Amino acid sequence: MTTATKTGTGHQDHQVTVFLSHLRSERGLAANTVNAYRADLKQLTLIINQRGPSIRWDHVSERRLQDYAAELVHRGYTQSSVARKIAAIRSFFQFLAEEGEIVKSPADKLKARRQGRPLPDVLTEEDVVTLLKTASEGPGAEGVRDRAMLELTYAAGLRVSEVVGPTGIDLSSLNLEDGWVRVLGKGSKERVVPLYPGIAERLRYFIREARPVLVARGDHLRAAPRAVFLNAQGRPLTRQGYWLALKRTVATSGVTTNVTPHTLRHSFATHLLRGGASLRHVQELLGHASIATTQIYTHLTDDQVRRVFDGAHPRA
Repeated sequence: MTTATKTGTGHQDHQVTVFLSHLRSERGLAANTVNAYRADLKQLTLIINQRGPSIRWDHVSERRLQDYAAELVHRGYTQSSVARKIAAIRSFFQFLAEEGEIVKSPADKLKARRQGRPLPDVLTEEDVVTLLKTASEGPGAEGVRDRAMLELTYAAGLRVSEVVGPTGIDLSSLNLEDGWVRVLGKGSKERVVPLYPGIAERLRYFIREARPVLVARGDHLRAAPRAVFLNAQGRPLTRQGYWLALKRTVATSGVTTNVTPHTLRHSFATHLLRGGASLRHVQELLGHASIATTQIYTHLTDDQVRRVFDGAHPRA
């Protein structure tokens, strides 16, 4: 361990000691409560320093604390335990800010991930193939559109609002030559998501062959819309129009899973993780601000966990 690391760790310990003393002498907290704070801050120190070199508290970022909260959930702590630990951390960093040890608390927005929220269903890879094949069997230009639209949603893990509607993709959002799409996500945050060659070619075909048919049905007194996906009247497709197209496809596909637009996004994330993608990469592709949000997709089946175990354990 280097001298710098020792200094950083020692300073961490000193600031925790001062904080605990403050809890006892100025806030009058009971000994058991102070001990709980001590244990929570010790755990925080251990976990964040496992993820890299030991650091000073004034170098701890909001993102690092979000990763810590996600780690607590991953380790199986109950919602109440996570909430208590986060409350201790917020109190500690607020104290450091008030004492002038740090400029601003990185824990102000830190929250425990809500539990009990039902997860959307996940399609099997076979169901995805069936669904897309059914969409492509739709009549005329609409069938070509529906196949391209639904596959793009799954291929890039997009929200329905990122595909159609006011914040949906337009022609300038696509770079099919290099294989990527620029997406406007929540909070007007842009991200670039790669496209595999198959969906790039399908979009190229739709834009070249089917989209002009839809454009021709529109009002020629106005400029042609820039939205990629258009309805039967040549106008930009709405979220309601997307829903109708998806419902129509599901109804005739034979897929029994309850499918919503978010099911395609959820399946994208789940299939990537099962294929070996890292949680951090999936977070970036989905446009999640916090990795704690992406954590909900790590519901591997017992068989998958067993396969990972058998492949990784030296004695398996």
